Amino acid sequence: KNCGVESGAYIGKNVKLGKSVYIGANSVIHDNTTIGDYSWIGPGVKINNNTLIGSRAIIHSGVVIGADGFGFAPNEDGSYKKIPQTGNVILHDNCEVGAATTIDRATLGSTIIEEGVKLDNQIQVAHNCTIGAHTVIAAQTGIAGSTTIGSRCMIGGQVGFAGHLKIADGVKIAAQSGVTTSIKEP
Repeated sequence: KNCGVESGAYIGKNVKLGKSVYIGANSVIHDNTTIGDYSWIGPGVKINNNTLIGSRAIIHSGVVIGADGFGFAPNEDGSYKKIPQTGNVILHDNCEVGAATTIDRATLGSTIIEEGVKLDNQIQVAHNCTIGAHTVIAAQTGIAGSTTIGSRCMIGGQVGFAGHLKIADGVKIAAQSGVTTSIKEP
């Protein structure tokens, strides 16, 4: 009801749009995706299969949600075999995702962005990550797979996270930091 879809947008099968959702020009919303009430999807956004987006989300231009994660297993001959990425992305209510940010779907299960998270431009969120409620992350941060970031964290620009880390609630990380171990206390 009261949705706006601009020219060149593609909406796949079994897509559910809430009230007053806006889909920008040339955006692609793939099959089995749900977008909650009053969400705004900017021009040129790509949202892949089975993504769940809550209400009042703002997704800026050029964002990719649900791309394959970087999953490869080495073969004996030194080549790599692609690991199927069959999970999805869940973006809760009141989130904002900056331009040209990528949020990869999970290998299995879900990559989860909790309520009120604010992501700046050009951020990489890898497969199976969880970002806790009301965390803010500045531009050009890269978060490797299966990392969990707590709630109410403040992360500066160009921070790099190694994979499989756990970051406690309330942690503040300065710009251009490299985080290679879990952080247990704020």
